[in-house]
Amino acid sequence: MRHFIYFLFLSVLLANCRTANRPAQVSEQPVFETTATVFDPGTSYATTRIPALVMTTKGSLLAFCEARVNNSGDWADIDMIMRRSTDGGKTWEENVVIAARETKRPTSNCTPIVDRDGKTIHVLYHRNYSNCYYVRSTDDGKTWSAPKEITYAFDQFRPEYNWKVLAPGPGHAIQLQNGQHKGRLVVPVWLCEPNPKIPGGDHRPSCVATIYSDDFGQTWKRGAIVANTTPEIKNPSEHVAIETADGRVMLNIRTESAPHQRMIAYSPDGATNWTKPVFDEELFDPVCMASLIRVSSPGKGSKNRILFVNPDSQNDPEYLNKRNDFRKRQNLTAKLSYDDGQSWPVQKVIDAGKAGYSDLAVGPDGMMYCLYETNEGSTETWRYRIVLKRFNLAWLTDQKDQVNMVSSTR
Repeated sequence: MRHFIYFLFLSVLLANCRTANRPAQVSEQPVFETTATVFDPGTSYATTRIPALVMTTKGSLLAFCEARVNNSGDWADIDMIMRRSTDGGKTWEENVVIAARETKRPTSNCTPIVDRDGKTIHVLYHRNYSNCYYVRSTDDGKTWSAPKEITYAFDQFRPEYNWKVLAPGPGHAIQLQNGQHKGRLVVPVWLCEPNPKIPGGDHRPSCVATIYSDDFGQTWKRGAIVANTTPEIKNPSEHVAIETADGRVMLNIRTESAPHQRMIAYSPDGATNWTKPVFDEELFDPVCMASLIRVSSPGKGSKNRILFVNPDSQNDPEYLNKRNDFRKRQNLTAKLSYDDGQSWPVQKVIDAGKAGYSDLAVGPDGMMYCLYETNEGSTETWRYRIVLKRFNLAWLTDQKDQVNMVSSTR
């Protein structure tokens, strides 16, 4: 009997030791805050627009935008500027001009990609909607290479599509992480054969495609045209890409089509064999650029999560521009999917006021960052500033979901 009691005592003691050394789940507290106004036109610029955002492998946020000089239009004299934060967006280094303006030649559509090599940030942009350039940084965004022209990749679309206007992005692009084409850089692009007889004819009619690089940005090639202007699809333009859990590439496309819904298409490699684009009934499109990013991948105990953000003004009956059938750019809303964009069961308003273009980044701790345009409070409707908000899954899902956080009780 004494032996049994001694054995029982040892069993309880060992169980308590194991429990004491086992990591315990920590409840994630909701976080939702505006950390900073990252870009303000001040007295130097007419407006700041078209944000792009990435989180580097070293944990720095790199924010980009167009600083439009003499007016707010797409064809203004434009500096492409960048700011860098190493503390999660709380403080920012001074503006750096990474592509300076040329008179009457806009510098636009910054499209960054963080390379999986752990040190390289690739950036594409255009000048004058006629020439595309590539630069890179290998020191966490502190300095940038001399620009290299890569318009030849767009020339490969001719004679199939005799474009006069080209543009990459805007917003971050992707590098494939899985499958045969692992390492491929995939950049959404749109092209236009201008028609001066229609409203906004400098950007219309248009088509969408991708360009890609299999040698880490040294050379670039065209992909297949994904969608062209047709009676069903009206002026497809800015679009965003994501790699799905099964290794495909999904494009999420802005159009001016009657349903006011985003369009979706898939490719096995980000360049060829695109499926026919279809409307997503859950994703309203006011005719505006949107942002899309993977929050976590399936496997190793993690859920499959992707995040989508755009102005969801579907409940506002008024049109911003009846001539082009644009809805108001307001009510910036985040939507979360657990099945690679097949459904969007979670949604939360980031900013109920005026809000336009946005871009997203995710930190290693699962914190999500949204950089977006707003002119709330401005006396001039065209004078935008660009702000950063950060939030986590606990806020987005009302604490129904969170990243895997553990804390040792030792």
